[in-house]
Amino acid sequence: MDEARIGKSEKKVLREQLVALLDGGNAHMTFDLIVAEMPLGAANTRPPHFNYTPWHLLEHMVRAQRDILNFVKDPDYVSPPYEEFWPDREELATAEKWQRSASEFRSGLDEAISLARAPHTDFFSPLPHAPAYTVFRELLLIADHNAYHLGELITLRQLLKVPPPEKW
Repeated sequence: MDEARIGKSEKKVLREQLVALLDGGNAHMTFDLIVAEMPLGAANTRPPHFNYTPWHLLEHMVRAQRDILNFVKDPDYVSPPYEEFWPDREELATAEKWQRSASEFRSGLDEAISLARAPHTDFFSPLPHAPAYTVFRELLLIADHNAYHLGELITLRQLLKVPPPEKW
């Protein structure tokens, strides 16, 4: 698609809709509500039939989002092997680790949102270092991956009988 053929008002709508998709709150809850008031014991509990804890999942989301953003920004970036997208299976979060992971995720999400909002962002030209990919595709990938795992985090809260914050 030739972005030059899209008018200013269409670009504005596209940016607004992409931001809404990234930030959530339309078809699903926002990240901030989902991770709010998570007890540390629950964050480190692996429910039956799950290979990870809520903290493992949150940390995976941090690493995957960072990987995609690095891929967009840095032509020399090389993604790590898949196993590095997850913390060690036996690693537990501390309160500080949980907060750090939540903050890092929010920071990466804010970076993706800023990229979507920036008037200079060219959504549809191929990335110079990866001609089969565009910024638009990568931002959609972030939104898709995040939405999938946010749904899992809600399910984990329910399985672990972690009551939702009042603001749910």
